[in-house]
This record gives sequence, C-alpha cells and structure tokens, in this order.
Amino acid sequence: MKKTLIVLMISSLAGFAAFGQDTAKDDLKKSGQDVKKAGKATGKAAKNAGKGVAKGTKKGVHKAASATEKGADKVKEKTQQ
Repeated sequence: MKKTLIVLMISSLAGFAAFGQDTAKDDLKKSGQDVKKAGKATGKAAKNAGKGVAKGTKKGVHKAASATEKGADKVKEKTQQ
C-alpha cells in the first residue's frame, strides 16, 4: 500500500510538471509576439525622435531668420544715414 501511494504521488507530480511546460510551438509564438512588440516600440521611438528633430530644426530656422532680419535692419539704418 505504501509503495502504491508513493508511485501515485510521484506520477501526479510528474503530470503537473509536464502540464506546465510550454511546447516548442508555444515558445515560437511567444518569441514572434515579443519581436512584434519590440518592432512597434522601435517604430514609436523613431517617430518621436523624428518629431523632436523637426521641432528643433524649425526653431533653428526661425532663429536664423530673425537674426538675418535684425542684421538687414541694421544695414538698412546705416545706409540711410
């Protein structure tokens, strides 16, 4: 009787352990989903970086235009005198 109980306990534990393991197909699915998520995150990061570059460029262009306008005004004042 004692041996039968031990065998039943071991086999039930082995059954639970086998049930909890993922198959190779499941692992492949999970890795594919992870790659897809990483790709989306990379795309979002690149989009945000591009927006930042565009904003900085626009700001720089406006500053340069303003400085050019100031310089042109100074030259105009000097030539009128």
